[in-house]
Amino acid sequence: MKRLILGGLAFALASTPALSQDRRNDGTAGHANPGAVVAEELAFARLAQEKGQWTAFRETATKDAVMFVPQMVYAQEFLKDKPNPPKPVTWQPHQVWSSCDGSLAVTRGAWQRPDGTSGWFTTVWQKQKNGRYKWVLDQGDALPMPLDPPDMIVSKVADCPPGYRGRAPKAKDFKGKLAPLDPVRRIGQSLDGTMGWEAVVQPDGARRFTVAMQVDGQRVTVQDVQVEAPAK
Repeated sequence: MKRLILGGLAFALASTPALSQDRRNDGTAGHANPGAVVAEELAFARLAQEKGQWTAFRETATKDAVMFVPQMVYAQEFLKDKPNPPKPVTWQPHQVWSSCDGSLAVTRGAWQRPDGTSGWFTTVWQKQKNGRYKWVLDQGDALPMPLDPPDMIVSKVADCPPGYRGRAPKAKDFKGKLAPLDPVRRIGQSLDGTMGWEAVVQPDGARRFTVAMQVDGQRVTVQDVQVEAPAK
């Protein structure tokens, strides 16, 4: 995961690469706003520097958010009372994908550990009743070479359904009691159905993560990554 492969982020939104959007959006309730998702990711990264890595993870996750250790676990349960490492990992978003209604978004970027190792991460974000975002899935892996930072953070927004006029998340859209976790497969979808994700975990800890969204009348896979099982 982003950052579970670990042991001041100086980025504020104003000093981040510009956000390249593939269509206009006004960020109103029920509409995509990739810039707001990037801002949440950056705030998440800053919080890790200011208050501690696992504190930041706990404060920004939904109650049913999942992570991989390497098996899938509920993040809040796994991180409960987990002490922060002396030096937190740092990370920066490079790309963002959003559903038409903005209820679901996925960021992808680079992380760096204090020991000099680095890798990639993916975070799935869900819009909350108050309009803010919290993460529902976090994962990633190490890389032999650091990712080059982009000149611009690239954003993609799914096509809207015909006649779509926008709808903000409501209380009934969110789960109540925490259900038993299926450790093998987990899926999620935006409220408007224009974007979805799936995580499948093998018994040895290997996993596959995919994201698909509506583009030009078709369901298009925009992320398909596989993480190998940890070495024994």
